[in-house]
Amino acid sequence: HVAESGGGKAQPGGSLRLSCAASGFTLEKYAVGWFRQAPGNEYEGVACISSGDERTYYADSVKGRFTISRDNAKNTVYLQMDSLRPEDTAVYKCSADSRTTIQAMCTAPSWLNDYWGQGTQVTVSS
Repeated sequence: HVAESGGGKAQPGGSLRLSCAASGFTLEKYAVGWFRQAPGNEYEGVACISSGDERTYYADSVKGRFTISRDNAKNTVYLQMDSLRPEDTAVYKCSADSRTTIQAMCTAPSWLNDYWGQGTQVTVSS
C-alpha cells in the first residue's frame, strides 16, 4: 500500500512537503501521482512522475510552485509545495499505477489505479 504524510496547516506563501511512502512493492517501477479534492470539487491531478526516466507533469494551477520527486532508496515520492495559496486547501492523495502514462494519470484520475492512499489534509489559511 501507499501512505501519505506531511499535511497540515500553512499560511499563504508558506511551504509544506508531502510524502508518499510505499510498502510491499517497489515504487520506482510505478508512475506516481498526487491528487487533491477540495470540498464540493472533483479530484484533480496535481503532479505526476513517471517510472524510469522520471518525467513530470504538472497541473497549470501548480506549475512553478509545486515539485514532485522520488527517493528510490526510501521508496517514497514527495510533493514539495511552495508559495501556497488558500485555493490549495484540499485533501491530497497519492496513487501509483504500473500501466498508465503520466499525462493520462494526471488529467483523468482513475480509481482503477493499482494503489491509492488514504489522504492527508492541507489547509492554507492566515
